[in-house]
Amino acid sequence: MAPEREIRERTATGATAATRPRTRLDQPKLQRRRLLPEWDPEAFGRLSERIARFLGTGRFIVWMTVVIILWVVWNVAAPGDLRFDNYPFIFLTLMLSLQASYAAPLILLAQNRQADRDRVNLEQDRNQNERSIADTEYLTREIAALRIGLGEVATRDWIRSELQDLVKDLEERYADGHGDGRVVFPAERAHGRDVDDR
Repeated sequence: MAPEREIRERTATGATAATRPRTRLDQPKLQRRRLLPEWDPEAFGRLSERIARFLGTGRFIVWMTVVIILWVVWNVAAPGDLRFDNYPFIFLTLMLSLQASYAAPLILLAQNRQADRDRVNLEQDRNQNERSIADTEYLTREIAALRIGLGEVATRDWIRSELQDLVKDLEERYADGHGDGRVVFPAERAHGRDVDDR
């Protein structure tokens, strides 16, 4: 990379003064080298969840119990020169402390990730419930509007009763001598509903 040029600016007196190099805002900044290794937080979170899930199983407790029993039996019953951790079992205590010091943050990380997922799921459930309530209210209003609209619709029975009243009025008028004696409508059938009214 070429060395950056000093940019000289003219001052009010006409002299030039050296200033710091001008940074370009239209180009991305070069990434700095990092001393620490980088890792994918999502992959690390998945690994921590797997470990935390394993630590919460009966299999882990059984294997840990077997290892501790073998450790203690070996360091009590083995010949003196083959023992690597004598009676106070300091090395065993150190190993268990080390395991606990790593297990606790991994379990907390897994719980935090689960809490984040639960929060997202709760928000989605809340949004879904709000949409369901809005849809239910909309359908309720539509059904009420249909009921009101159907209340104003003329039904077949209402039309039939109106026509029957009209026929009675016409027959009364023609029976009083205002007409020529003809029957306006043929007589209704005496036996219930007409088949042709469908």
